[in-house]
Amino acid sequence: MSKQEVIICQNFTSELSLKISAHSYDKIFILTDEHTCRFCLPLLQGIPSLKEAEQIVIGPEDIHKNLETLAYVWNQLSSRGATRHTLLINLGGGMVTDLGGFAAATFKRGISYINIPTTLLSMVDAAVGGKTGINFNDLKNEIGAFYPADQVLIDSEFLKTLDIQNLLSGYGEMLKHGLISNQAHWSELLKFDFNQIDYSKLQTLIGQSVKVKEDIVEKDPYEQNIRKALNFGHTIGHAFESFALKSEHPVLHGYAVAWGMVCELYLSHLRCGFPKEALRTTIQFIKENYGSLYFTCDDYDSLYDLMKHDKKNIASGVINFTLLGGVGDIRINQTASQEEIYELLDFYRETMG
Repeated sequence: MSKQEVIICQNFTSELSLKISAHSYDKIFILTDEHTCRFCLPLLQGIPSLKEAEQIVIGPEDIHKNLETLAYVWNQLSSRGATRHTLLINLGGGMVTDLGGFAAATFKRGISYINIPTTLLSMVDAAVGGKTGINFNDLKNEIGAFYPADQVLIDSEFLKTLDIQNLLSGYGEMLKHGLISNQAHWSELLKFDFNQIDYSKLQTLIGQSVKVKEDIVEKDPYEQNIRKALNFGHTIGHAFESFALKSEHPVLHGYAVAWGMVCELYLSHLRCGFPKEALRTTIQFIKENYGSLYFTCDDYDSLYDLMKHDKKNIASGVINFTLLGGVGDIRINQTASQEEIYELLDFYRETMG
């Protein structure tokens, strides 16, 4: 898999123009959802290289990250004359960059695309690393491909269009990057003040977070080994997310990951000796900022069944985890019994309730 270029922008307009002018595209399409079309697309207006760009607008939020929306994007590209020499620009959050990247990967067997993430979550996670996909049969990212963007342009200016909930969603993934990297980065993340947001400081933290992911992806692009570190918090987090989606009360991805980390840090403490004080500090930060997901013991079987369908599992029915022996001490390919997983869910409800 080719390495994508991630640019922490100092001058977004000139850097995007430079990237586009370096190639001879026959057409340019800009994919947005209804929200980013309204709030973020105006920030691209006036760029000469995008004067003739055509727009494709899809529905917002994760409920539209499906086969029907993907087919709509394919149809728009096909009916409006896109070729293998066309550029697709994905302007939006993780739903847009995931679905748009998969559309680019599969249309004409692959066309060029640029990700311009507009949410914190997509800047530090979805838009970086080359994973693309859609949800299918109520399962997160069940269908997809490894297909990296030509470039990812990150500019914290877009974050000023976000509400606090979406900022915190992205920050959940940043907390994960801190936990799997080093003590200094993790500690710095826990000190960030969301009551008085310093966007310059946030852009610096974003750059550090992206570097954590880039370094891991470069070592293991197809998730055979150390890239599984990026799955920390996601085995249970994805189950929480799918559970909420099936209950027709969807939650933001980063919230589900944060809640998943509560459970998986506790399992890390039991299995790998993750320090109790670090466990307490992280859970306190998550509880104060993210609240909790409500479920009862009657939902354990449903959550367990969702975990059994997770893509990260090595064998059928065996649930795979990435755990931590400490901050930066990564233990991949860990498993847990059904009884242990139910114990984690008990711990979550007792701690976060």
